[in-house]
Amino acid sequence: MKNVIINRWCLGANFLAINLFGIVFSNRKLTPILANHEYIHTIQQREMLYIFFYIWYLTEWMIKLIYYRDLMKAYEAISFEREAYANQVNMDYIRQRRHYIWRKFIVLKKR
Repeated sequence: MKNVIINRWCLGANFLAINLFGIVFSNRKLTPILANHEYIHTIQQREMLYIFFYIWYLTEWMIKLIYYRDLMKAYEAISFEREAYANQVNMDYIRQRRHYIWRKFIVLKKR
């Protein structure tokens, strides 16, 4: 991944990286899996023209926060995160990925 800024003071202890408009800020060198995860987010952002990605992301997070009443569970339930986590180990995923596939991750299946 090209656009990575490593700075150990830029994130809290709970975050390894954050992707803002295709630029990844990390507190350490990215592993191939984490780089793939963040690149999936870059592709999601591009297909939603960046701003709509963030509007959807925050809206979905707030809805799921009300539902779960837990910050991390709400974060883990966001469709963009679910797609990225489900496919971060597949290094060919970006080439195989269909546009807007994150939509299939919106609804959580009951456990």
